[in-house]
Amino acid sequence: MITIKSSQEIELMRKAGKVVGGVHNRLKESVKPGITTKQLDTIAESYIESCGAKPAFKGYNGFPASICTSVNEEVVHGIPSDRVLVEGDIISIDVGAIVDGYYGDAAKTYAVGEISEEAKRLIEVTKQSFYDGIQNAVVGKRLSDISANVQKTVEGNGFSVVI
Repeated sequence: MITIKSSQEIELMRKAGKVVGGVHNRLKESVKPGITTKQLDTIAESYIESCGAKPAFKGYNGFPASICTSVNEEVVHGIPSDRVLVEGDIISIDVGAIVDGYYGDAAKTYAVGEISEEAKRLIEVTKQSFYDGIQNAVVGKRLSDISANVQKTVEGNGFSVVI
């Protein structure tokens, strides 16, 4: 069952989303060779808290950090550490923030310096698959219609979807 949100609830969700967007704006300036994923986590947590929000992931089922960082071959929900980013890495960063009980969440993938053509293509295909999936996010369609569109784009470009 879907719960319809009030305009006040939607505004709180929007505020949480703006906090998450602000974190990503700061992180894109910080993702450079030489920084650790733990340092990125510190930047994110400081910004989230400066906005009067709470990191959504920290403490959830024992998760020890404020963001998830997945570098290169790491699939999803990596834990920030002393791993140093190097030229050519790609890093996916998932950020979540809570504002008055409402969540904002977004993941983005960043290039660390110059990346390979294959990594660039992976990022572009992933982005396109997102937009192709959104085309099916309409009344009368099912979640499986969205995921089928995503999978079609990804596999049609020689990549695979992790299930």
